[in-house]
Amino acid sequence: MDAASLAEAFQVFARASDELTQAYSGLQGQVSVLTERLDLLLAALPAGVVVLDQQGCVEQINRAAQDMLGNLSGIEWQSFAATAFMATDTPGEWALADRTDDIRISISATAQSATGGRIVLLHDVTEAWRMRVSAARNERLAAMGEMVASLAHQLRTPLAAALLYTGHLASVQLPAPERAKVADRAVERLRHLEKLIKDMLIFARGEALGREVFGVCDLLLELGATIEPVAQRHRIDFSQDCQAAGQHLFGNRKEIAGALINLLENAIQVLGEGGEVRLSAVQEGDAIAFAVRDNGRGIPLELQARLFEPFFTTRADGTGLGLAIARGVARAHGGDIFLNSTPGEGSEFRFVLPQAVAETTSDIESSEHEPPEQETR
Repeated sequence: MDAASLAEAFQVFARASDELTQAYSGLQGQVSVLTERLDLLLAALPAGVVVLDQQGCVEQINRAAQDMLGNLSGIEWQSFAATAFMATDTPGEWALADRTDDIRISISATAQSATGGRIVLLHDVTEAWRMRVSAARNERLAAMGEMVASLAHQLRTPLAAALLYTGHLASVQLPAPERAKVADRAVERLRHLEKLIKDMLIFARGEALGREVFGVCDLLLELGATIEPVAQRHRIDFSQDCQAAGQHLFGNRKEIAGALINLLENAIQVLGEGGEVRLSAVQEGDAIAFAVRDNGRGIPLELQARLFEPFFTTRADGTGLGLAIARGVARAHGGDIFLNSTPGEGSEFRFVLPQAVAETTSDIESSEHEPPEQETR
């Protein structure tokens, strides 16, 4: 190239360089504006946002997350989360270990990006949790208000019988064999009173205390060992089937077992010899469904709507609280109880509870890629 062509080439290169410099400066300005807007957006968000780098350390944290957890910049998230969060009775909700007040947080995390980082979102669901607790308590109080009149009647009848029998015991003319029979009847009525009061207290409390993690199939084996002798005594064919191997529940094991035994005993007590009762457990999504199935006469439609009413019973020796307690236990654990019955085809009670939640936030992050037949007691 001659000198003129070379000079012209340098001029073109200089102009292109100036244009690239101006474009780069413009892009820098846009990035600065976007970064500022992103910072303002993160600061204004009511939800907590924690940005993790490819090593899993906190790279950025917004104001809402700092209010919940403090300044965590540079801290390794998984190690922090393992000690900072405690599992609660509600799946997907966590409590803060170092807070004296009851704070509930839901946690979700994005999948790893191309750079290896991820974003953790924290939502304060305390108010929603408190509203649920308050609604459940109000529901129990309303039910107790409706039970007052029935309770007075339920207590009066066995109490009057016990007073009558004990009055006979005061008679000096009563022969010894008759005295023993009267004493047995009085004790029987008093025990009925004791059971009625005990069931009433369980229903009134309505909260599942003393929670623990336990295996579904372990619970089924325990129930089978308890109910098998009862079924044999009534000449009922009892069977069980656990299709939830390796699955766990988080709750009060004693109360859950008691509710299921109520359902099993109800089924056994109304079936004749040769009847069949089947207990099963199966995983349904994020829940475990226990089913108590019998081959009895079924429950008339007009009675099904009243089965869970406190003190509603079709048995002379029943308190009418068994199914009400069972439903209260299920709802206290975040679940519910359902009935499927067709007259002439038997009945099935389904006791559904949520599975145990993950014990650490690392588990959360990995999972997010996530005539009556059934007489009441």
